[in-house]
Amino acid sequence: MDLKYPARKFSRSLLTMGNVGLQLLWYFLHILLSIWYSIISIRCFIESCFITCGVLEKYKSLNTGKLRYLAIVIESEDAHQTSKVVKLLQWLDSIGVKNICLYDMNGVLKKSKEAIFGKLRNAKPIEEVNEAVTLHVPDHMTLEFVSYADGKEAMVKAANFIFVENLKRQNFGGEIDGQVMSESLLNEALKVVGCKGPEPDLLLVYGPVRSHLGFPAWRIRYTEIVHMGSLNFMRYGSLIKAIYNFTKVHQNYGT
Repeated sequence: MDLKYPARKFSRSLLTMGNVGLQLLWYFLHILLSIWYSIISIRCFIESCFITCGVLEKYKSLNTGKLRYLAIVIESEDAHQTSKVVKLLQWLDSIGVKNICLYDMNGVLKKSKEAIFGKLRNAKPIEEVNEAVTLHVPDHMTLEFVSYADGKEAMVKAANFIFVENLKRQNFGGEIDGQVMSESLLNEALKVVGCKGPEPDLLLVYGPVRSHLGFPAWRIRYTEIVHMGSLNFMRYGSLIKAIYNFTKVHQNYGT
């Protein structure tokens, strides 16, 4: 008994020291990562300032013709800042980007639609544009407003369309198509019910997380996605850089 007690005490001490060592290692790694991301943030900020001031030559001319349709995902809390959204759109208009989709999960941007159009005299809603917005660059800015509820509604309409078509086929003596819903079948159904929508070439995410936040997945199959950070810290130079980098990307769509 006298020997077991010191052995147990020693093992507990080793365990405690091990836990303390792991915590110290975690804190050390956390500090290193924080310093690393701080350095990157400072570097990006300085680079953004240089781009805005026109110091870096390669960013002075942008081939925006490759960017036919741009989607912007904004975190719903930031989407309440209509003035910042308008300022972002004005930047894009000055750059030459005309076809834009604005998205947030809770539909805040859709509720602010009138206020946004009131401050952008050269903008029109996509519903008023008859021609295909992705085929050319119009003189005006075309805006589409999308929320998470729109994606859910689109899926319901598409599923209902597929069900009705199968039911009709059965009533005319055919067999019910029991296949699993494929991508091509879903795309066709979405197109028929009018919920397909243009596919963005580039999607910019303004928010705390690197996620498209529920943007309709069937519309971003070949879309380049770039996380831009919080809308509160948006920078003109960072926007220019994101668009410039996209124009230099070679995309292989496959067959």
